[in-house]
Amino acid sequence: MPKTDETNTQEGPTADALPQYTPDDTAEGQNTVTSDGSGVPQDATAGATTGDHPDDTDGVRDDDAGEEPGNHLPGNHLEADVEGGATASDGKAARADTAAGDATSDATSDEPPGQPATGGGWRDKHPGAARAVSSGTTTLATVLVLFALLMPNRLELLTLSRFIRIPVEGILVAALLLILPPRPRRVVAVVSGLILGLLTILNCVDMGFYSVLSRPFDPVLDWTLFGDGESFLKDSIGQAGTIGAVIGLAVLVIAVLVLMVLTVVRLSNLMVRHRATATRTTVMFGTVWMTCATLGVQFFAGMPIASRSATQRVQDRADRVSTTLKDEKVFAKQAAHDAFAKTPASQLLTGLRGKDVIFTFIESYGRSAVEDPAMAPGVDAVLTKQTTALKKAGFATRSGWLTSPVTGAGSWLAHTTFLSGLWVQNQQRYRNVTSSNRLTLTSAFKQTGAWQTVGMMPGVTRAWPEGKFFGLNKVYDSRNMGYTGPKFSWSPVPDQYTLKAFEQLSYGKKNRGPLMAEIVLATSHNPWSPLPYTIGWNQVGNGSVYTAQKKQGTDPEQVWKSAASVRHEYGKAIQYSVTNLTDFMMKYANKNTVLVFLGDHQPVTTVTGSITASRDVPVAIVAHDKSVLDKISSWGWTDSLQPAHNAPVWRMDTFRNRFLTAYGPQAASTPSASPSTSASVSPSTSSSVKSK
Repeated sequence: MPKTDETNTQEGPTADALPQYTPDDTAEGQNTVTSDGSGVPQDATAGATTGDHPDDTDGVRDDDAGEEPGNHLPGNHLEADVEGGATASDGKAARADTAAGDATSDATSDEPPGQPATGGGWRDKHPGAARAVSSGTTTLATVLVLFALLMPNRLELLTLSRFIRIPVEGILVAALLLILPPRPRRVVAVVSGLILGLLTILNCVDMGFYSVLSRPFDPVLDWTLFGDGESFLKDSIGQAGTIGAVIGLAVLVIAVLVLMVLTVVRLSNLMVRHRATATRTTVMFGTVWMTCATLGVQFFAGMPIASRSATQRVQDRADRVSTTLKDEKVFAKQAAHDAFAKTPASQLLTGLRGKDVIFTFIESYGRSAVEDPAMAPGVDAVLTKQTTALKKAGFATRSGWLTSPVTGAGSWLAHTTFLSGLWVQNQQRYRNVTSSNRLTLTSAFKQTGAWQTVGMMPGVTRAWPEGKFFGLNKVYDSRNMGYTGPKFSWSPVPDQYTLKAFEQLSYGKKNRGPLMAEIVLATSHNPWSPLPYTIGWNQVGNGSVYTAQKKQGTDPEQVWKSAASVRHEYGKAIQYSVTNLTDFMMKYANKNTVLVFLGDHQPVTTVTGSITASRDVPVAIVAHDKSVLDKISSWGWTDSLQPAHNAPVWRMDTFRNRFLTAYGPQAASTPSASPSTSASVSPSTSSSVKSK
């Protein structure tokens, strides 16, 4: 909104000569008062000086703000705005169109307009300082409004060039405030302030979501994620720190809303007090905006001077809400198509009968770990070393790429996508699919009756009814694994302990039948500090050995001061997880064991370096029986734990059908989750992470 320059007038007649206001004058402002206080209406007032406080006018003289004498409008009162010492011979009078109630809501004034100063206030004793404070406050208010209208919703776009633009929304609101009568104007000012405050808050929330999930906030479905964020904080900084953070956040939200309302109200009152100047300024900026919009004027590439970014963001959010509200029906239609829904249990997974099959998810194991120069040297060395060691132990490996529906977080959505064959990228889809009877990879093993099924879920800390949907007969979580050691930030249980517990509680039992297990390895979960390190398998015990390891580990606060140190610790975490998983295979697995392991999603942008980074994750199959890998020879996967850069890239939701097809009879129709998700992603659609 336009900012006006201001000049103060100080000298004038005594208080007796100043305009006297009755209650009716204040409420309606329809009476005019003579300069000598006689109360006789006249068409002109002379010899009087405005009784406005320096802060009432913000030090601005606006001779053009008045109207012709005698043109008395309801809701306005007459104020003299004449230079100090002026007399009737000057022949000039000014009329300010200030609403009766504006004085009470105007954050710039302590006294009603037109009343004489008491002489004892701080402003009267320090007029220069008062003018400076007033001008500074007005400038700050203008900057706040412009910031709210022009700010982006992504941190990397928060540059100075984005603010050297003219927001059309500010011009339109300024024009509306100038033409409205007093009461509606106040309502519009307050509502506009609230909208600007909400827009600012939502932009900040978007920044957080982009930083972690590489996508904006979904105002319909993402509220549940705040609970997950609170849990993450509790695990990272403790209960007291979390409570303090939540309270601080609530206070900040309220402060932003209140500040934006006061800001718009102040500017609104200032514009009306100096209506002519404000009108000229608004028209000027409107003309400049239209000219720049027509000609496409830009000071910086891709940054038009004529901005409507606030309106565009509101439209984008409205579109997202509309899409989300329609998504439930879209997803139901997709889920209705299941190529294996009618396949008899006796014909499922016939190519794996008698095998122990282990599906393992490695948290945040993405393409960046394998190809980004900041992490790849260490991770690739481990992959190469473990491939060689597995080969010496009689195991062969194949690997490729899968594109995850999420990035940065949302592991459960990726797990469900991989196992269900449906693209599950939000909580609504997750709830819908887990409450259905959809056939998953893991439940297919149970349905055959040929396997016992078990889940190792160290990240689960409370009841998990979804285990039934995934076909798991028994679930071991952080509460019943027997772990007595410390948490490592978010990760409740170190990976090596999880794998050792799996061997002791299930896999290593004698006289058992074939086993299918789903294992989640959580050590490589954000924030990757402190980290455990690998020890002898016979030293793991009940986990108390990890107490000393945690004390020796790094401090998350120190690690997260530098993106380079975060990447370094992330790389170490992936090396730890891959090493322990493959070591487990070489120590405990037999000739009938088949391991399928993959990452669930890429890490946060602090590691990947960009919200546009690939969403690909490595996937590998390890088996001792050569016939197991022969069945997937047509997949074109790499003969190593490290997939080649140009290895096939598939959407994660296509894996279920490919796997069930490879290890069982052909499906009744072409494997696909839905028309929109059936196509494989070509290698060209997957971008490798470039050097930072």
